[in-house]
Amino acid sequence: MATAAKPETEPVETIVTDVSETPHPWDVSVSDIYVEDRWQPIFKEMREKAPINKVVGSAYGDYWNVTTYKEIQHIEALPDLYSSAKGITIITDPDNLPDDLNIQLPMFIAMDRPEHTEQRRVIAPAFTPAEMTRMTDEVRGRTAEILDALPIGEKFDWVDRVSIELTTQMLAILFDFPWEDRRKLTEWSDWMGDVESSLTIESRREQLEHVYEAGAYFQRLWDERLEKGEAPDLLSRMIHSEMRNMDQFTFMGNLMLLIVGGNDTTRNSMSGYAYGLEQFPDEREKLEDDPELIPAAVQEIIRWQTPLAHMRRTVTEDHLMFGHEVKEGDAVILWYISGNRDENFFVRPDDIWLERPKPGRHLSFGYGIHRCVGARLAELQLRLLLEEMAKRRLRVNVIGEPTRVSACFVHGYKKMDVELSTY
Repeated sequence: MATAAKPETEPVETIVTDVSETPHPWDVSVSDIYVEDRWQPIFKEMREKAPINKVVGSAYGDYWNVTTYKEIQHIEALPDLYSSAKGITIITDPDNLPDDLNIQLPMFIAMDRPEHTEQRRVIAPAFTPAEMTRMTDEVRGRTAEILDALPIGEKFDWVDRVSIELTTQMLAILFDFPWEDRRKLTEWSDWMGDVESSLTIESRREQLEHVYEAGAYFQRLWDERLEKGEAPDLLSRMIHSEMRNMDQFTFMGNLMLLIVGGNDTTRNSMSGYAYGLEQFPDEREKLEDDPELIPAAVQEIIRWQTPLAHMRRTVTEDHLMFGHEVKEGDAVILWYISGNRDENFFVRPDDIWLERPKPGRHLSFGYGIHRCVGARLAELQLRLLLEEMAKRRLRVNVIGEPTRVSACFVHGYKKMDVELSTY
């Protein structure tokens, strides 16, 4: 991929919003707007009035909002100018953390080249097209088993019975993790994916207890497999690669990255399928009438849901960012959730539209060197879920509003009551 040019243009006036004393809607780090599902008009207003703007005095310090598709993509294409090494979320740890809680967990998504390239190269072979083909029958079989156990015409929680169980089983397969303990992966993922949980000393301490529990468990698995030969599971790939010499914290960091990346994002796309098609019954009917639309539906649901709302980058040198004067060390927040609704890039951006041209052109997996390494697997899992639902002619009917995750990073659902019917 060719390197993008630095986004220098003539200086433009920056709209700066100070929220240190008075709250303002453009401080989109506030989790209430996501749990209450009222973020859409806020980002729309920013895209229209100030696609790039600055917020100062927020709970997480000062940051830049980048809200439009092409600008987000361009910044992602310049990883040397916009670094990931200072963290990938807007959330920053409090300054007053005691030493025993001020623990950093390095992970390759939050590294720059060359470290990022070296560590990603170890993991990437687990997600090749050939690996997806190898896993398809097993994933399909487990999906069918879960769907066949669901009641028809009775209320149940789709998030727990389907989304969590399917993604947790997939993680257990990827790591060759003890099946009877697989729900531990969900528990650990929830604690690490909830980046807001690090904001108080009490919650940070509890979060780290879960991280250390996960680290100790995986260390036992590591020791057991160290003497064995190479195997396709992710842990064995780490053991039989340059990553075998990782320090304890880098090991835990990469484990947490793979667990959260393989759980939260796919889980919330599966829940987004149930909730999203309920909002667009005409499109749901089209899908039911024509299963050939499933590949397009997979991409459209992932775009519409946008399971990770943002990524953070940190400026490495002073320059003009599309005319705005940014300084070394500035936090730049790339709002995927807004870019995926950009009216200047997408027709009918707020709709699930199964005939959308080029449906895979969304930002939900990122762009450039940090594009989600497990994107193919997420697509596979969601595709197989839709195919198995179609085989059984099952429809998900959402009962009331779901309970959403209270976060500005993970964009998803905690609970969603549904009933299944046939068509």
